[in-house]
Order: sequence, then structure tokens, then C-alpha cells
Amino acid sequence: MIRSLFLTILVLVAVTAKKSAPGEKPSWAKKDIRFYSEADMERLLDQWEEDEEPLPSDELPEHLRPPVQIDPTLIGNDPDALLKLSKKGKTLMTFVKVSPKYSKDEVEKITKLWQSSLWNNHIQAERFMVDNNRAIFMYKDGSQAWEAKDFIIQQEDCVDVTIENQVYKGPANPFVEGNVEKVEL
Repeated sequence: MIRSLFLTILVLVAVTAKKSAPGEKPSWAKKDIRFYSEADMERLLDQWEEDEEPLPSDELPEHLRPPVQIDPTLIGNDPDALLKLSKKGKTLMTFVKVSPKYSKDEVEKITKLWQSSLWNNHIQAERFMVDNNRAIFMYKDGSQAWEAKDFIIQQEDCVDVTIENQVYKGPANPFVEGNVEKVEL
């Protein structure tokens, strides 16, 4: 009994929730769907999304998210802290250079090990090899790049890490200082 009553109420709500009567369709909606123009499809999409709730800011695409509000009084004189806060929630790429004494396969293994170490520390980094001794680490949350940099520049095979055009030297840097050409991207 209760089930049938609930089902009846549900059907009544669905029937009465109709936006417009069938005779009140606009002229573009009376056309066969095969002959819809781009403008008709846009109107249909707008009509479809009319009653949708807006997405929360963390689910929006990166370019539509509101910028992070930064309070400069809390940061002090640390420029890295300011950069870290400004990159929160944005994609950021860093360049990592490994000692040239290793082959390309060895460099790939080394950077893969660093990547898995970062993942174990809850820093999500994607790794892409761009040269024989150079890789890109991409972070979905750019504020994690500085924590990752602190880890990577402590590794004995790291030459340097570049974030936002700032180079942080690693322990392997003195060994390659004189015989490496500067490469412009």
C-alpha cells in the first residue's frame, strides 16, 4: 500500500515538473535533431543545465577556479612561501637534471625511484623524460613542488631542480659545472 502511494506521488511529481507544455515549444525545438545548428545545440545544452547546481570550486576546471587569497602578513620575507601559496591547486612543472655520468636508462630508473619516493610521501608527481639526463616532474597541486624539491636536491645524483625559472643546485652540481652546455627551451 505504502509502495503504491509512494510510486503514485513520484509519478505525479515527475509529470507536474515539466517546464512547458508541448504546444509551447520554440521554433528551434520543433526541428528534426539532424538539422540542428550549433546555436540550437547550445540552446539545448543551456536548457539542459538550467536547473543544475553549480559545481564546487574544487571540482571546476583549473582555469575557472577562483584564485587563492594570500595574506602577505602571514608569509613574512620568504619568497618561496609566497610562490608556494600562489601555486596551490594549480598545475606546476619542474625540471630535474641528473648527473650525466649515467646512461638514459639509468637516469630513467633513478627518476622513477624519486617519483615513487615522492608518491610514498603523498606528493603526486608525474614524470616525463625530456633528455638523456633531464626529466619533468608535473604536480597537480603546485604547492607540493617545493616539498619535492627539498627531497630531490638532497639526492646525490641530482644536478639541479628548476622551479619557476629559479635553479636549486643539488650535490652533483660541482661535477658538471664546467662541461655542460646551457640549453635554452
